[in-house]
Amino acid sequence: QVQLVESGGGLVQAGGSLRLSCAASGRTANTFSIYAMGWFRQAPGKEREFVAAISWNGGSTLYADSVKGRFTISRDNAKRTVYLQMNSLKPEDTAVYYCALDYRLGRSLSTQLGEYDYWGQGTQVTVSS
Repeated sequence: QVQLVESGGGLVQAGGSLRLSCAASGRTANTFSIYAMGWFRQAPGKEREFVAAISWNGGSTLYADSVKGRFTISRDNAKRTVYLQMNSLKPEDTAVYYCALDYRLGRSLSTQLGEYDYWGQGTQVTVSS
C-alpha cells in the first residue's frame, strides 16, 4: 500500500507560480523510486485530466500540451517526493491537483487515469485574473 499526500496548493494571481509536492508513505513506498508518477487535475464540472508524468529515475517526462513550457515535473527519490513547479499560471489552471503512482513496471509513461493505481487526496490551486 502507498499513501500519497499533496501539498503546496493555494491562491495565486495570474502570472504567478506555485510548487506542488507529493510525498509517498506506506509499506510499498519503500520502493517509490522504481515507479513512474503523474500529476492530474480536475476543474469544477470537468473530468480529471492529465498534466504531467515522470519516469522512475526522472529521465523521461511527459506533459499535456496545455502546460508544456510552463510546468515542470521532478522527483527526489531519497525523499519519496514528486514535485510540480507551475509558472506563468493562468485562471484556466484553477483545479484540484492530484498526484498518482503508476504501479506498472517497464511501461512507457501514461496519460491515462486508469493506468495509475494510487492517488492522493488532492490540493486546490486557484488562479485569480
